[in-house]
Amino acid sequence: MKRWHWAGMLMLLALVLSGCATVPGTTTDTVGGRQVEFVLAGQGAPVVVFENGLGATLDWWSKVWPDAMAESRSLAYHRAGYGHSDASAQPRDGAHVVEELRALLQARNLPPPYVLVGHSLGGLYMQLFARKHPSEVAALVLVDSTHPDQVKGAGNPEHWPTWLKVVFRATTSDTAKQELAALDATGNQVSNLPVDPSVPVWVLSALRATGAPSALADDANRKRADIAHLYPGSTQVWVDSGHGIPLEKPEAVVGAVREAVRAARASRDAQKAQ
Repeated sequence: MKRWHWAGMLMLLALVLSGCATVPGTTTDTVGGRQVEFVLAGQGAPVVVFENGLGATLDWWSKVWPDAMAESRSLAYHRAGYGHSDASAQPRDGAHVVEELRALLQARNLPPPYVLVGHSLGGLYMQLFARKHPSEVAALVLVDSTHPDQVKGAGNPEHWPTWLKVVFRATTSDTAKQELAALDATGNQVSNLPVDPSVPVWVLSALRATGAPSALADDANRKRADIAHLYPGSTQVWVDSGHGIPLEKPEAVVGAVREAVRAARASRDAQKAQ
């Protein structure tokens, strides 16, 4: 049962996405000498920026997108090596991912501060963005985010059972493998920077993400609960969902995004009134 549960964790969304809607209106632009695929829609500030998880496409946000773009201007994109975005010769650690995203936002003349929304590994990248460039961030929404210490201890891929390593190698792209290989470095990049307490944070955590007890599942659950502790004053919401919250419980993501956008606007208006 454990084996099939964790295999499902790796393949669930690939199966679900084969029958789900896509995010319409994608286009490409040349940024830093590479083609980058993205979708930009909606009106108003702040701009809401979505970051996908490991191996995921922007279609993970297909059930969230209509409400998000109705709330404010929104951007979702494919990192280097995904979709129609060219691969990058740069390392696939968070520091490079964050700067590539900032280059896209600047190329599209999308001014900060942003509401950053990241799922899974995308949440770790958005944590790094917020810590490196806090003046550019209005709010942070972490959707069952990867923990900075995710691959330390029992979560280290070296400790994965053989069958899980085989499934991962067989079902993921070279880019995803490079991102996983750089995950410890990315986590260290996050941990080595302070948290700006002025940036409001929403933490959505999955209640049904790991299934049968195991050392790996217990470790993942401890780290899932600890995410909110990294951000004192954050709002943590436990969602009755598996890891794929954007597809399983999109209303939870929409609700957090809506709260983050409205909080950002209230803060902006308060500053103008001073």
